[in-house]
Amino acid sequence: MRICLIMLLFMLVCGCTLGPDYQRPGYPVPPTFRGAGPDLSKQPAEVSFGDLKWFEVFKDQKLQELIHIALQENYDVQIAAQRVMAAREQVTIQRSYLFPTLNTNGQLESLRTSERGFSVLAPQQERMAGLIFGDLSWELDFFGRIRRATEAARAEFYASEENRKFVIQTLVTDLARAYIELRALDQQLDISNRTVKVREESLKLVKARFDYGWDSQTPVLMTENLVYGARAVVPDLQRAIEQQENRITTLLGRNPGPVSRGKPLLKQKLSVTIPPGMTSALLERRPDVRFAEESLVAANARIGEAKALLFPNIRITGVAGWESAALKSLFSAHASFWDVISPGITQPIFNAGRLRANVRATEALQQEALLNYKKSIQQAFREVSDALVGVRRLREVRLEAEKQVQALTKQTDLANQRYFGGVTPYLEVLDSDRQLFEAELRLTQVQANELLAVIALYRALGGGWQTASEPADSQNQ
Repeated sequence: MRICLIMLLFMLVCGCTLGPDYQRPGYPVPPTFRGAGPDLSKQPAEVSFGDLKWFEVFKDQKLQELIHIALQENYDVQIAAQRVMAAREQVTIQRSYLFPTLNTNGQLESLRTSERGFSVLAPQQERMAGLIFGDLSWELDFFGRIRRATEAARAEFYASEENRKFVIQTLVTDLARAYIELRALDQQLDISNRTVKVREESLKLVKARFDYGWDSQTPVLMTENLVYGARAVVPDLQRAIEQQENRITTLLGRNPGPVSRGKPLLKQKLSVTIPPGMTSALLERRPDVRFAEESLVAANARIGEAKALLFPNIRITGVAGWESAALKSLFSAHASFWDVISPGITQPIFNAGRLRANVRATEALQQEALLNYKKSIQQAFREVSDALVGVRRLREVRLEAEKQVQALTKQTDLANQRYFGGVTPYLEVLDSDRQLFEAELRLTQVQANELLAVIALYRALGGGWQTASEPADSQNQ
């Protein structure tokens, strides 16, 4: 027993951990984000637009209510939360192998020997036998296999938590995008309905001119064509609106149904007033990058776990208990037994290269995780740059589109005045009206695209997963 204790103490003190220790790999981080523009580049970079909570970015109260519902009832978020719980328990499971396993066992048997059995000297016997014992088993983690497995399980737990954040971020931004697109469709429907009414009024005037003999039937047919074209747009937009509502309710975790509206498209306060921040901070803020790194940590630890299998497995076992043919004397001193706690060593000799192939496989998986990590960083910088360019350029497009609508509005009014004044043919009115309708629909889409670019930038910078308690006055902003 003394020798066993000395060996145990020696192994615990001198135990080692095989495999490489994790170190964050280097990556050429750019000094600034491309596409930030002069306005955002001049501002200090200590804070970032991506650090804002989602309710600080999306001010529409109805949208905030939808996001609150989605965070509670969306199935993807619930599934991700369950995966986090399962991964957390895996850490406990792996860590438990560092400690001894103690089991207790009991057995009660009734025995009767045969008078005509093979043993002629033994008379017939009937007896009751009882057995109660406990066994101890302890694998000494001398080469760090269990510690590396625990390290990998802990990294996988952290990765599952980052994946949960990524699911929340995706849900919040996808819901915001869907809501903005819905409000854009609503505005296009309003424009179409208004255009139908204006063209119907024009049709009445043109018919009156034809009835009085002031004009031919051609303007009447042209105006009817305009009315029918505008009317055809209305049901198509209504179809798109209902399908968009179904998409939103699915994100809410509910069956298809209507969606309540808040502020119209033009009153959505989505703007970038805070710089994108430091490029190096992006690696810590984006959940997908953090997920890729934690996956790399886990793959790195698996190498040590695989290498430890090449070395001896050292296990301490022991058993002790009571055994008696008479149950009344089961716990007496004479019924006790024990087997000395002794170490056993198992060393792999031949396994057709399986263990070494396992090491090479884990090393390849670690390299794959490393490449995925670097790829995620590259993708993150690209998404930020694309979003920054989109925010800046789409603002310029929107300004020009607004000017175009204003010019076409004046042109259409003037064309109507000139036509009813008998100066120009009706073809000029037709062309101006058609261009104005298309420009108004296009302007609405451009306005929506500008807001969607802000949402894309917010997501690219790693925002949207922060779920801290909402301040009381955020709903009133």
